[in-house]
Amino acid sequence: QVELVESGGGSVQPGGSLRLSCAASGVIFSIITMGWYRQAPGKEREVVAVINSRGSTNYADSVQGRFTISRDNAKSTVSLQMNSLKPEDTAVYHCTAGYPGMIYWGKGTLVTVSS
Repeated sequence: QVELVESGGGSVQPGGSLRLSCAASGVIFSIITMGWYRQAPGKEREVVAVINSRGSTNYADSVQGRFTISRDNAKSTVSLQMNSLKPEDTAVYHCTAGYPGMIYWGKGTLVTVSS
């Protein structure tokens, strides 16, 4: 059974930083693509960042240069370091794990950026 458990969400002021983490189980972590998606109130879900098994990364234009995704294959974890946070980054952030044709979702963690 696949399980993705996110942690690290919370409230922060604009310009602040947060680090999200996701612990995966039930997957072959070394070969799976991991990612972070987010959904803000009233908006569609969007991809934030992904990292493949080789460590190659891709970011949404809106977070490029501010967010960094990383993975630890030994611990089966993926992290998202978020710096220079903006109010528009407020959303529920979901960890994902994907094989070709299959994607698994975590329940999400809320990030609120507000003064």
